[in-house]
Amino acid sequence: MIRWGILGCGRIARKFAADLKYTADSELVAVGSRSRESAEAFAAEFPVMYQHDSYEALAENKNVDVIYIATPHNLHYENTLLCLNNNKAVLCEKPFAMNVAQARAMIKLAKEKKLFLMEAVWTKFMPHYNKTKDLINAGEIGTVKSMLVNFGFRPVPPVPKRLFDPELGGGTIMDIGIYNAFMALSFLGKPDSITAVMTPAATGVDEQCAVLFSYANGALAQLFSTFSSNLATEADICGDKGRIRLTSRFYEPSTTIEFYPGKMDSKKEIAFDKEAGFGYQYEARHVVDCLQKKITESPIMKHEDTLLLMETLDSIRRIAGIKYADDQDA
Repeated sequence: MIRWGILGCGRIARKFAADLKYTADSELVAVGSRSRESAEAFAAEFPVMYQHDSYEALAENKNVDVIYIATPHNLHYENTLLCLNNNKAVLCEKPFAMNVAQARAMIKLAKEKKLFLMEAVWTKFMPHYNKTKDLINAGEIGTVKSMLVNFGFRPVPPVPKRLFDPELGGGTIMDIGIYNAFMALSFLGKPDSITAVMTPAATGVDEQCAVLFSYANGALAQLFSTFSSNLATEADICGDKGRIRLTSRFYEPSTTIEFYPGKMDSKKEIAFDKEAGFGYQYEARHVVDCLQKKITESPIMKHEDTLLLMETLDSIRRIAGIKYADDQDA
């Protein structure tokens, strides 16, 4: 039995906690918050044996095997180091860190201490994503020539502070544009060149960002993220023999897979396994499997995958002029 602790008590932490019931050999035993009130409120919804009013107390709890970090982006670095230094395995929400320098330091410590550490890119473990990979690997759409990925919404009041606060790593690229970059890297690999431009919000972070990945073989990926308008949030993966579209919310289990072989008006919906829950159980199961096998690095979401994603986000931000205070230490 793998004993889980959750660091942070926000919306995503609650979804992850809810999905642990679909994960065999898992038990949620502890939660850590920066306030007693928040920890107790979380425990009232998801009963746990230990309710800690500090992150330090959770990290020090000897009855916890692995900690899921669900705090804002800017805290991932210090929270992960805290847990690793207390000999806890870690599943850290994306983006893994504020920049690649932080990511390298986190991975370095995990390797030194021989502890499991993985970035929680949940999409990579979902049935629809893996079904899409299988279709492409089988040559169903031929060679991938282009991608078009959009992710956008207008935040409704009360607007979460993290979306626009530079101190919290706000802006579209770090919050939702990471999914767009992840998809392009998944199906086209590391780009040979990047073009990026952003529209700043009043706080200075990107309210919109348009990105173009270019490849030496002629392939292109057009990525757009915005907090200014509600988009379909779809991903088109186009080959020389056909096209696959992941419909609205391409990054989560609610999407559908549309396959267009040849003619544009010829559409086939591809079936894939769907379970109850929000979809966090897939990555949680993988973490449990790794821990039970005493593996310290995921064979699916490898450290090199995290570093490539962080390097790509750093490049996009540098080119578009998106800066954070943490970059001064990078």
